[in-house]
Amino acid sequence: MNGAHDLGGMHGFGPVEIERDEPVFHREWERRAFAITLAAGFLGKWNIDMSRFAREQMPPAEYLATSYYEHWMFGLEKLLHEHGLVPRQQMERRLNDPAAPAAPVTGERVLAARDVEAALRTSRASKADEDVAPRYKVGDRVATVNINPLGHTRLPRYARGKRGVIALDHGVWVFPDTAGNGLGRKPQHCYSVRFTARELWGEGAAERDTVCIDLWDDHLVPA
Repeated sequence: MNGAHDLGGMHGFGPVEIERDEPVFHREWERRAFAITLAAGFLGKWNIDMSRFAREQMPPAEYLATSYYEHWMFGLEKLLHEHGLVPRQQMERRLNDPAAPAAPVTGERVLAARDVEAALRTSRASKADEDVAPRYKVGDRVATVNINPLGHTRLPRYARGKRGVIALDHGVWVFPDTAGNGLGRKPQHCYSVRFTARELWGEGAAERDTVCIDLWDDHLVPA
């Protein structure tokens, strides 16, 4: 979808601040947000692409005024409500009274703290084992499709309708554009596609710069 999250190539948002020795988390609540999101995902009610799509639906003004893990929490709350795991009434009750007891979790797959490391080591949420033939090989010239879907897509807006070259074949992966919209896995090859900066942003871009973007078979056509 063409939302506030898709900022690639846009101007006016200020410099990218590089923090020396930046910690993984800046606040304790960020650590908890990360952990809760992983644990909730382990319930198996949604996939990683659905999580991304949920965050992308944050209202634009709110999205641009909030931090990375605030986006995560918005998406998680949305998914918990939509799947009936945490009713809004219960969420509001806990916000008004943090000491109020939470509803017990029953009949669900629960990720215990002792199992987190093993679960992360064996997770294969997006890699596919299906034997799917590639449509392209390294060195092939391709063009990206020009799409503007209402749902989730991993094809960024600035790279649509552009010409590039296949630089690397990553193998077979779940197609996020269908997985994120609840339309199935549709496994296919994912490639690193190399674009010149001038192809993406015109003659004003640096002549020698290139950008590599991971894209799937359905994002590409022969050039």
